[in-house]
Amino acid sequence: MAENGAAPEAQAETPQVKMNVINQFIRDLSFENILAQKGVQGEVTPDVNVQVNLDAKKRSVENQFEVAIKLAITSVNKENTAEKLFLMEIDYVGVFSIAGVPEDQLHPFLLIECPRLLFPFLRRIVSDVTRDGGFPPLNLETIDFMALYRNELMRRQADEGKKLDA
Repeated sequence: MAENGAAPEAQAETPQVKMNVINQFIRDLSFENILAQKGVQGEVTPDVNVQVNLDAKKRSVENQFEVAIKLAITSVNKENTAEKLFLMEIDYVGVFSIAGVPEDQLHPFLLIECPRLLFPFLRRIVSDVTRDGGFPPLNLETIDFMALYRNELMRRQADEGKKLDA
């Protein structure tokens, strides 16, 4: 009987995480169709490179955070990698209300969970812009934000280790 009585107390101690997307928007978007500008004719085989950067910051309103996914997409011709086909840069932002996340878990929460919610919308925008720019729609593969976060932590630790050794 005592075990059953302890369970509700343990549940009461664990804060419930509450997250709402307040707003999402494109802060900056640039698409440059180099192929059309140069008037290149004939078949090209695209090779696409996507660079992802994440940023999160606290807003002035209590429990509000701004999370940005920044993509830099470059497409080159596989046969001639010096020949660029298009360049796209987008800064997509979400404003979140977050409560109940312990302080020590807030940073990974902002850079993993929030981008996961924003990504499908960002993927659709990239697809539409590339299609409207005269290319086949670019359907981005799912990004593993957990792996991205871990890789960044390891990179920072390695950088700090190099500084200490120097």
